[in-house]
Amino acid sequence: MTFPAGLQPPAVRHLLPCAEPFAWQPLFRALAAHAVPGLEETGQDDDGAWVRRLVSGPAGPALVRVRFGRPGIVEAELTLAPETPDDAVPGQEAAVLAAVRRWLDLDADPAQTDPFLAGFELLAPLVAANPGLRVPGSVDGFETAVQTILGQQVSLAAARTFGSRLVASFGGAELHGFRTFPTAGQLAAVGAPALQEQVRITHSRARTIISLAEAVAGGLDLDAAAEPLATRAALLALPGIGPWTADYLAVRVFGDRDAYPADDLVLKRALGVTTARAARDLSEPWRPWRAYALFHLWTGAAY
Repeated sequence: MTFPAGLQPPAVRHLLPCAEPFAWQPLFRALAAHAVPGLEETGQDDDGAWVRRLVSGPAGPALVRVRFGRPGIVEAELTLAPETPDDAVPGQEAAVLAAVRRWLDLDADPAQTDPFLAGFELLAPLVAANPGLRVPGSVDGFETAVQTILGQQVSLAAARTFGSRLVASFGGAELHGFRTFPTAGQLAAVGAPALQEQVRITHSRARTIISLAEAVAGGLDLDAAAEPLATRAALLALPGIGPWTADYLAVRVFGDRDAYPADDLVLKRALGVTTARAARDLSEPWRPWRAYALFHLWTGAAY
């Protein structure tokens, strides 16, 4: 797939089915609330809503535009890099589409989770309001982990600003108007002082991100195939990463549908409790689907 200079390959449209019901609106709102300028773009029109960003595959990044609005279907338009070899196209498309399915939780089974969660008085009205709710995942575990650290104890707007500065300063070359998130090795080489200066974050936060980057560059896996207990322990051993961050990444990156950041402020407010222990105690009957309960509560309170 070689194109003359200045020409781009056409977008290829794929239809990604998912089980109904499919509550795409809160999923889109959650993605839009966290979208980082330069890395992602979101929008709405009369036909639904869309998200655009680069998603990496074995042959490099591809531009992906996912569109919501059709029952039981997500439309995904893929634009591969012009230099993608012909023999790499099938594997590249398959890998990117698989990442999109994980990102949007399209393999969820609401016929299993919804009736279970609807059996609890606190959750029943939330399930009725958003049947088929999905848990947003991640297309890049390291990216999600860094963004999570940037968002600790600040507003979503501030976290997006920090993320945009990081991508502008250290991201990959521009492709289709977007930049890729820096790899762990690239960010580890930056060092905490330069990261602090360019992103304008505290020294302790910069140190946490660089420590994470060094760990990932050294072999720590942050993807859905990682061993969850060992990875959680490795994360907690890093400076500045506590249980909330580790549990949040278990939900978003590792796909653990029983993970549950009990000390989350929005979650505790939605539950009417003040301690992580109380939030955890309330959640015990919701196993093994606590991550869906979590997003129902977050959706009711924030999305």
